[in-house]
Amino acid sequence: MYYLKRTFARINLNNLIYNARSYQSALPNGTQLMCVVKANAYGHGVKAVTKCLQNDLGVKWFGVSNIDEAVELRENGISGEILILGCTPPSQADRLIKYNIIQACLDLDYAEALDKAASGKVRVHIKLDTGMSRIGILCDDTSSAVCEAKKIYELDNLSVEGVFTHLCAADSEKADNISFTDLQIKKIKSVCAALKAQGCDPGVCHWLNSAGGIYTKSDGSALARLGIILYGLYPNHSIAVPVKMKPVMELISTVSMVKTVKKGSDIGYGRTFTANGDMRIATVAAGYADGFPRLLSNKGEVLINGRRCRIVGNVCMDQFMADVTGLDVKPGDSVTLIGQSGSAEITADDIADLCHTIGYEITCGITKRVPRVILKDGKEIGVE
Repeated sequence: MYYLKRTFARINLNNLIYNARSYQSALPNGTQLMCVVKANAYGHGVKAVTKCLQNDLGVKWFGVSNIDEAVELRENGISGEILILGCTPPSQADRLIKYNIIQACLDLDYAEALDKAASGKVRVHIKLDTGMSRIGILCDDTSSAVCEAKKIYELDNLSVEGVFTHLCAADSEKADNISFTDLQIKKIKSVCAALKAQGCDPGVCHWLNSAGGIYTKSDGSALARLGIILYGLYPNHSIAVPVKMKPVMELISTVSMVKTVKKGSDIGYGRTFTANGDMRIATVAAGYADGFPRLLSNKGEVLINGRRCRIVGNVCMDQFMADVTGLDVKPGDSVTLIGQSGSAEITADDIADLCHTIGYEITCGITKRVPRVILKDGKEIGVE
């Protein structure tokens, strides 16, 4: 199959399956996976990822960011439950009904607007704000939260099928964050119990995310929303993960040119690197327009033929330069930006550390022009 072998990502479905099974094994009995596949499956290619999860693992629940992502899953043959975790304009209510999609219900005002716009029943999960201060019904006081939620149950065109919240500090070992997470869980459990006591079935109650499912000692969450760990990355790179996982993505580029530059030569935009001796410089066909961060200028590394090579000069839009002095490197050689070459490895989390960000941003930032080459059982089976 054809794809431009300039800069491309390899997506290993066997590793995806391994990670999902590994994570599931650590969950309390009765907790199902909701695989979060928003943002093009965190940059990994949503079509291949979701088909694999549904067909090979029997995953029944998927989480997305918005209605366009949800419809894309339906059009790709995903038949399981799809929850939109963010806001959908009420004007799209009938589209939610048409594609049988569950919408996060942000608060009573949003619920009333959705109810008014719908020509039938919209399926919703009520979102509770238990401490993140992002979206959802405030839960500082259980009785007032329950009062607001009960009014949503009374709306004719909404079908309440679940209640959920998001843990915002479950990936921390700090004592105050652990206590905060415990309080968040206590809040949602209290609201769900109170709703049930007042005759409102809370349905599917869930609060575990990737970090929550492995770091908290919480049971009772019907779903664990598996995000970053599904793709083999850490919720918090500084804290060990108690389950085995394998990176799903490799990012590969190629050497386009190799030249010798003399001592004193300047390299790249802004002349930010000056050769302190004669050097061999390889130009690599990737840049920030591919999602390879400019913040790696003069400090990142890549792997060429199993050897670490330092990036010199500023990363350009479509290219960057690397020091290959003393190495046997020629045009056409493969360059590993993320992944393993020989015994050396660079992960998305390693790149994130250098850029003072998180691994999520690195994989999500890999742009549309980079083909995702899908691998299974060591063979290329497709390209997105």
